Amino acid sequence: MTPMTRILYGDRIGQHGELRIGCSAIIFDETRRRVLLTRRADNGEWCLPGGAMEAGESVTEACEREVLEETGLRVRVTRLIGIYSNRDALVEYPDGNRAQIVVLSFEARVLGGELRLSNETTAVGFFPLDEIEAMTLFDHHKERIHHALANRGEPVIH
Repeated sequence: MTPMTRILYGDRIGQHGELRIGCSAIIFDETRRRVLLTRRADNGEWCLPGGAMEAGESVTEACEREVLEETGLRVRVTRLIGIYSNRDALVEYPDGNRAQIVVLSFEARVLGGELRLSNETTAVGFFPLDEIEAMTLFDHHKERIHHALANRGEPVIH
């Protein structure tokens, strides 16, 4: 059995991991009725493309790089949707590392490239919003899509 990335919950459990900055991208099709999702290779769950920021890059560069790596699409970040953190959640990776994640979620638009799989994904595609409602998505990714659709004047801090 392949080990999976898990999320553990408990009162301030985040203190038992290192602090990491992550990003996720919400990418709509031209009609804003379909959203790009990937299926994670590590746990089989559907999610928004994204991942960890690396030292020496900005948060928008991290987001754009992660989308390219996971989907083959070149994108440009257009706006910040929200900042998400949870002191009561701890991500445990297959290698045993643990982290409390602070995620910046962005809306991005496609500039080019060709949709493809990567070593981090087993499926990728644009899905209609009503179909996404019936899907089980990783962590709070469905909530992030709703926040993007709400088109608020300012980012969500959650």
